[in-house]
Amino acid sequence: MSIQIIGAGFPRTGTTTLKRCLETLGYNKTFHMKELIVNPSKLPYWLSLEKTRTTDFDALYEGYQATVDFPCYPFYKEHMVRYPDAKVILTVRPFDAWYESARNTVRKAGPQTLPEKISMLWKMATQPRIRQVVKCIQMFERIFWTEQFHDRFADKEYAEKVFNQHIEDVKAHVPADKLLVYDVRDGWEPICNFLGKPVPSDPLPHLNKKENFKTMLAELMAGNMV
Repeated sequence: MSIQIIGAGFPRTGTTTLKRCLETLGYNKTFHMKELIVNPSKLPYWLSLEKTRTTDFDALYEGYQATVDFPCYPFYKEHMVRYPDAKVILTVRPFDAWYESARNTVRKAGPQTLPEKISMLWKMATQPRIRQVVKCIQMFERIFWTEQFHDRFADKEYAEKVFNQHIEDVKAHVPADKLLVYDVRDGWEPICNFLGKPVPSDPLPHLNKKENFKTMLAELMAGNMV
């Protein structure tokens, strides 16, 4: 099965909503960071892609038709080479809203208090699966916070430049006829028109809001897809 949709948008730009939308439109099984946390055995494929710019795509994406969010987005160019007929969706949102969302969710995804840190150390010492999940999160932190934002995310002005530059880079690299710049607030019509799909009768879902992020992450780390 070949990947038909490549997501190039940052986390917290509506990628969970996009995943659900694509699955509703028939792109059954859309890879997302959630899949990696639930199935950390996939991590070696991503580490290979990070190190060598290629991987066993067939094994990584067995059963999948689309891929969005992290870990895909940093490697959207490599995905385009492997899947030249795929379309690219760049999810966007206003920077201020995105920054606050990222700062209050993924930036604080790890244990924050001493009891939380002790609990995580105990889980890592006693649960091999949790150790693998932590390695997945460490990959995210290395690529997103260090390589993408150069460990300067706290500098909001600098973060905005990185945020906007990524959007411009994607728009410059992807042919216009294969690219949709998509804000989930615009509803079903843009994505359905882009993909040639009928507009569903149900409203477009809006998922993974910041108020349930911690609960969602705990479920994923336990191996439960949410």
